Amino acid sequence: MSVIKSLLLSLSLSIGATAAFAADEALLSSKISQRHLIIEPQLNLAGKSNPIQVALTLDACSGDVDHRILDVLVREKIPATLFVTARWLRRNQAAIEVLKAHPDLFAIENHGAEHVPAITVLKTMYGIPTAGTPAAIEAEVKGGADKITAIFGKQPQWYRDATARYSTDAVRQIEGMGYKVAGYSLNGDRGASLPAATVAKRISYAKDGDVIISHINQPKRVSGAGVAEGILTLKKKGVQFRLLRDMPARAAPNVVSETAPPNESVSQKENKSHSKVKTKPASAEPVPVSAQ
Repeated sequence: MSVIKSLLLSLSLSIGATAAFAADEALLSSKISQRHLIIEPQLNLAGKSNPIQVALTLDACSGDVDHRILDVLVREKIPATLFVTARWLRRNQAAIEVLKAHPDLFAIENHGAEHVPAITVLKTMYGIPTAGTPAAIEAEVKGGADKITAIFGKQPQWYRDATARYSTDAVRQIEGMGYKVAGYSLNGDRGASLPAATVAKRISYAKDGDVIISHINQPKRVSGAGVAEGILTLKKKGVQFRLLRDMPARAAPNVVSETAPPNESVSQKENKSHSKVKTKPASAEPVPVSAQ
């Protein structure tokens, strides 16, 4: 074998090993303990970049499509990863056609069949009934994936549940089904609950590697205007938008609680116990990320 061929082979093996390591960093199962009860995973793009790179992720839980956001993404050619439920897909055929017309801009990932938190150890999360059992989690994940595959012809790679909080057994189960669990590092709209100006400011503060979470399913709420404005501000700053599927990512568990009475919801308990894991303030706030 020539020297050049040997060098090329070594480089190829090195790149492959690096990519495999980076992919493993997006998985959570090896990073969580049996004592952990509820986690709200933090996710960042791996490595440093110049110019700044971020991943914009938008949840479509139920309801309609917010064209204030969707139209900006199409017009400005800004890539975004959409986490959609089967429930949202059933009622938004026109939006589906837009998404299908721009496969270079939109990655469609799994938000579940009916928008159910992947939690077995608590009855509710932020007032939303949880899955409760492994069988229900499997049905929720599979139902969302099947609908996406039927419509878009591609199997999703990432899963984000309702509320972005999980019991640790659910995380292991979901990763065992072949998905990566999609956390976030910057909460843009706090469940589509904030004023537009506040949302725009929060998103405009995005740092290199941030995974932004906001919502694209609440056209009647003022927060959507702030999402659109924040996105445009980032573009003006020269920030580059990346799809989760195209980038190596790094996940951290972000433990929310380690113990809780079996009938107490985290919405009742959240002011009593919070993670000691260092995260960005937007990740640690005890506020919902879900906009049903």
